[in-house]
Amino acid sequence: MNYKNLAIKDIENIFHPATNLVVHEDSKPLILDKGEGIYVYDVDGNKYIEGLAGLWCNALGFGNEALVEAAASQMKKFGYGSLFASKSHEPAIMLSEKLIEISPYENGKVFFGNSGSDANDTQFKLFTYLNNAIGKPEKKKFLARKKGYHGITVVSGSMTGIPANHKLFDLPLPNFHHTDTPHFYREGLDGETEADFVERLAANLENLIIKEGEDKFMAMIAEPLIGAGGVLIPPKGYFPAIQKVLNKYDIPFIDDEVVCGFGRTGNCWGYETFDIKPASITIAKALSSGYIPISAVIVPDEIFDPIKKASNEVGVFGHGYTYSGHPVACAVALKTLEIYEELNLFSHANSVAPTFQTRLNKMLESNLVGEARGIGLIGALEIVKDKDTKENYDPYGKIGKQIAETCQKNGLIVRAIGDVIALCPPLIIKEDQIHEMFDILTDSLEEVEKSL
Repeated sequence: MNYKNLAIKDIENIFHPATNLVVHEDSKPLILDKGEGIYVYDVDGNKYIEGLAGLWCNALGFGNEALVEAAASQMKKFGYGSLFASKSHEPAIMLSEKLIEISPYENGKVFFGNSGSDANDTQFKLFTYLNNAIGKPEKKKFLARKKGYHGITVVSGSMTGIPANHKLFDLPLPNFHHTDTPHFYREGLDGETEADFVERLAANLENLIIKEGEDKFMAMIAEPLIGAGGVLIPPKGYFPAIQKVLNKYDIPFIDDEVVCGFGRTGNCWGYETFDIKPASITIAKALSSGYIPISAVIVPDEIFDPIKKASNEVGVFGHGYTYSGHPVACAVALKTLEIYEELNLFSHANSVAPTFQTRLNKMLESNLVGEARGIGLIGALEIVKDKDTKENYDPYGKIGKQIAETCQKNGLIVRAIGDVIALCPPLIIKEDQIHEMFDILTDSLEEVEKSL
């Protein structure tokens, strides 16, 4: 079917997520048809670098035949089975074993879901269940961060600290509290060093805990780096300072690895990059390289054992999804992890990351870029009107949208988060392709600047 007819049908029938629904009706939606490696093609045959790996997830690029075969083979063999009521199957068993093996826990358990959102919903329910089970029912409050992103269910949306995900949804729910964003460029005070900034944020967190009740918080959740909130890299020493406060008040740290997990920051896990000691871990996205929906929560036995005991008293652990541990999704995820190892992909990502970060920082030469920030194969550009004052363009978000549209016209897909341009290419990207990507970005910024 041609583009025109598809666009009409799209506008008539699809309720698009994360979209301005009025603007969409007058827009020309990008309708993609196929992908190969780091490139995608629209229905008219135009070629683009997928500069955000879909939505931070496609580490292996497009058209990976081994993943296609893993899915097809499992569908033929056993296309659906649940994990309810002591039922199981080999793909879930082998994947859970592998995930525990690469986790920081000597012994633990894996709870499967379908997305990062429902996995973080599971995290909330696990810690609620745990505290009720061990006689700490007063622990009902929850800590997260402003600009943090943890999903869009009612609970995970309450963890998220982005106003657009709250407005008109009556979120966040009561008992969710958001502490400071660790973004020194925007949040640091005049004359304040990064070390001072970290100390102030840790003090603010402690003051919040004391104000709300020292024994009232069940957990805190955070991404190693804030992804959808703007690719915000924490200052040196931030997480050790935060965890020192949490440990003082017996507040577990939930590590949301949905964006960072599986090589994005240069290590397998973001917690390794940023010196985090996680009580539990959320994973999704690159777990299957985005090829099929799957997520997981990984917990050590010290969390699982009291939950296990309580489930016996209740008669059942009353939580789970129809597609928890779907055999096809597990087979694809297991194959994905095998491919990561076979390709030594995380080492490859490390080897090309310096080129990525060098080109990213060179973008500071543009009059439009106030800050370039990144680590590994993820980064962002903060677009400003005035570099000295950090003044934004008015209205906020308009120039970011213009830059993203210009990049797309020129063959590069990026994500505009307000006036932040986010980059997160597939981990298979080669050095010459990194240069190709940044050449398009450079030309696009120059094009936009000339139009102002």
